[in-house]
Amino acid sequence: MENIKSYVQESYEELLYKVTWPTWKELQSTSILVVVASIIFALTIALMDFVVGSNPSGSLFKGILYYVYRLFGMFS
Repeated sequence: MENIKSYVQESYEELLYKVTWPTWKELQSTSILVVVASIIFALTIALMDFVVGSNPSGSLFKGILYYVYRLFGMFS
């Protein structure tokens, strides 16, 4: 039990005195960077899915895989 108490106390002291926490400004700027990067990745994956994906149900562009599947007789 003493080991657990010592561990918790040392962890608390390390978090309080040895860890360098970011400032509010740094935290905001890195958070904005993560959000922007996430949006860019999501849009890139959505575009790739639209171009390559198979969507045979009456859309304007059916996707490259639709034509590949049709070539091999998988879609009638």
